[in-house]
Amino acid sequence: MALFVNIRSWFGLSPPGDGTLTSPRPCLSPGDGPLGVYRAGDVVIGGLFPIHVEAPLPEQEFRSIKGNSTCTMYAACNVYSVTSYLSVSSFLPSVSFYQRAYRWLQTMIFAVEEINRDPALLPNLTLGFLAADTCLSEGTTLRAALAMVTGQEASVVGTECGTTPEVPVIIGDARSSASIVVAQTLGPFDLPMVSYFASCACLSDNWRYPSFFRTVPSDAFQARGMARLLRQLGWVWIGLVSGDDDYGKFGVQLLLQELQGSGVCVGYSERRIRYIVDTIRGSTARVLDYLDLLNYLILQALMEEVVRQNITDKQWIASEAWITDSTLSSPENLPSLAGTIGFALKKAVIPGLGTFLTRLHPDGDYQKSDPFLRELWEEMFRCSLGIDLSVTQSSRRQCTGSEVIGEGEFTPESLLASYNVYKAVYAIAYAIQDMVACRPGDRVFNGGQCPDIRKLQGVNFSTPVGESFHFDMNGDPPAAYDIINWHVTPEGTAEFVQVGHFLSSEGSGGQIHIDMEKVVWGGGSGDEVPVSVCSAACPPGTRHAVQKGRPVCCFDCLSCAEGEISNITGSDECIRCPERFWSNPDHTACIPQLVDFLSYSDTMGVILSVISVSGATLTAGALATFLYHRHTALVKANNSELSFLLLLSLKLCFLCALVFIGQPKPWTCMLRHTLFGISFVFCISCLLSRTVVVLVAFRATLPGENLMRYFSPTQQRMGISLCTLIQVLICVLWLALAPPQPAERGGREGRGARVVLECEVGSVVGFSLVLGYIGLLASLCLLLAFLARKLPDNFNEAKLITFSMLIFCAVWISFIPAYVSSPGKYTVAVEIFAILASSFGLLFCLFAPKCFIILLRPERNTKKHMMSK
Repeated sequence: MALFVNIRSWFGLSPPGDGTLTSPRPCLSPGDGPLGVYRAGDVVIGGLFPIHVEAPLPEQEFRSIKGNSTCTMYAACNVYSVTSYLSVSSFLPSVSFYQRAYRWLQTMIFAVEEINRDPALLPNLTLGFLAADTCLSEGTTLRAALAMVTGQEASVVGTECGTTPEVPVIIGDARSSASIVVAQTLGPFDLPMVSYFASCACLSDNWRYPSFFRTVPSDAFQARGMARLLRQLGWVWIGLVSGDDDYGKFGVQLLLQELQGSGVCVGYSERRIRYIVDTIRGSTARVLDYLDLLNYLILQALMEEVVRQNITDKQWIASEAWITDSTLSSPENLPSLAGTIGFALKKAVIPGLGTFLTRLHPDGDYQKSDPFLRELWEEMFRCSLGIDLSVTQSSRRQCTGSEVIGEGEFTPESLLASYNVYKAVYAIAYAIQDMVACRPGDRVFNGGQCPDIRKLQGVNFSTPVGESFHFDMNGDPPAAYDIINWHVTPEGTAEFVQVGHFLSSEGSGGQIHIDMEKVVWGGGSGDEVPVSVCSAACPPGTRHAVQKGRPVCCFDCLSCAEGEISNITGSDECIRCPERFWSNPDHTACIPQLVDFLSYSDTMGVILSVISVSGATLTAGALATFLYHRHTALVKANNSELSFLLLLSLKLCFLCALVFIGQPKPWTCMLRHTLFGISFVFCISCLLSRTVVVLVAFRATLPGENLMRYFSPTQQRMGISLCTLIQVLICVLWLALAPPQPAERGGREGRGARVVLECEVGSVVGFSLVLGYIGLLASLCLLLAFLARKLPDNFNEAKLITFSMLIFCAVWISFIPAYVSSPGKYTVAVEIFAILASSFGLLFCLFAPKCFIILLRPERNTKKHMMSK
């Protein structure tokens, strides 16, 4: 009994049986404060509810002490200021009575009465309540809260002068901005408040708001759910609309933090009312995230203007503040807002609450104890209970008194926030129960001290509907949301359909589930999920390139570079193909690189092979002709042995071209260059020896001069062998030090679709010496042939040698730039062409005229004819 008395004393109450307060206070004049309701009890719980949505205008004359004023019933002035921002000249609501908040008030009364009827919860205590109208204004809310905790709240029905108690705990407020103001004021005095609708994450700061609790989850969890919803539905280009207050700013900041690194971009974040609608209309973002309740009138005015401007191509995402608001989902707004999807507080049906609400009627004692009932009745049934209708109500009929509130008026969706009020009352009741049941020294509590109603963290109970509830260290409840979608019924009204749920957890970030088949999408999309992107996803084969100065969701599509691919839609980067692979023409897949070389199956390879074999065949034919007619004068005069060696070397030159055709291999690379170098040196050495013999034979004019003894056949063979041996030594050193090897060209150096196989020369010096030595012998031969150009006409050997060497040098001089500039396998083709062209030049210039005489003009193949001049 002593403990019970102490608890009553802590609450500021007298012992049982005494109907007076411990310290009476003078009462205020009727009508000086916001209207409220009161019911006495052993413990009186305070309640703050925005029954009206328009606060009285502040007194700015400062000529006298001004008392409190009641909330405004008709919101003409401030609504005009709002609508002037939005250019809505026709919007003017008839009254500012907020039915939804009135249901919250009635839910608190219902919970108090239910607890008082429960013999097990608080058997020795009776709960009472003191609720005030906050007018949806921070100033009025704070004034009402201070009046409650100081016992000066007099503008309530059911009290007498000086009988208003000091409330130890307050349920409220609905708005985060007002709750911040009240919590900052009451926090230093350890006066707890339990909000049922203030969801700003800033209120989770236990250091700034140590006595603040709430039964609605923090916006941090809702922002996390919204971010996951946006990512899951592929909406990466959105617009944010919020209130220009702390709540709106914190909400936007939370969502932006959750969206970091997710690929979702915010096209705009607008808080200035005058620019919101214009921004919505002008933006390409089809998804709009409305994060704040704002002011009830401002929100209504915004939606009214959206409808007036026929903005129907947007998908709205609503916060829990308005997703189940039946006023906003009126038939007039549905053309623009149908398909709205958003997060709602987890639905729970409170047994008996619907029936409790239907008992309301303006007759009898209800109207005497409830100053708001008349306005509710007139607002619900659009009639007037007064005898004389006022000017603003001239369009309304007279109430008959037979109107009845049906239980169907209160759907579970319309009572979502009411359940939070219900839980707040029970949380306070269970905290009081813990105090009553505690005995000093009980080890259940820290330090053996009994709990304090001002510290509600230890509360852990199950509500009558079966939900387990507790507060964490920040005063927040467990976070769970239903995902609600606005459907349009055949009658043209809105239906709130649950299409999924979201459960948040600190570790995993939360789980979201949506039944896509149930969702009706907004923006005219119907059954198709709306697409909201700044730039369409780049197709395979391209990558994103962010546009300078714009969000990352706005980009251009650039084709992947050669050798890189992107095989998915919306790729940020291109992937390089692995070795021996290259990108296809569309840059969507890596394909094996084509191995390219001059082969016998190529048309060019076949043509060059035929020409090479033809040249070797003609050379063999000339050799056979000379061999068959070796005893004729022409063959003898042309030094038959040198002619045979020269034809043999020409045949080797023609055949060495075949080694250049086919896939390069180590032995073919070494053979082709050495065979080419040696064959041509052998050929030019024979031609040089022959030129020297001719020159010496016809230039020895001094008597007794016998120079031919130095150019006998043996010495000629030695000279040819010596010249050839020098080239052989060069080739041996080349092959020993840095031989030619097969190599791949193309790939990542430019022509990557094809890998060109060719022979690298290995040592550039060796290759240069081989070509340089051939050039040296050819130049010397050309010089000597030029000196012998005026020999007797019947013996045209010197002229033919001169002409053949001119062709030889011209071919190889033009070979150099053609060889350097030819791509891929055409480099080899140019080299083969030079070999064949120079070989044919030597063959036709030196042996074609002789074969013509031998075969077709045998009469000229006589010693007499040749010596005639």
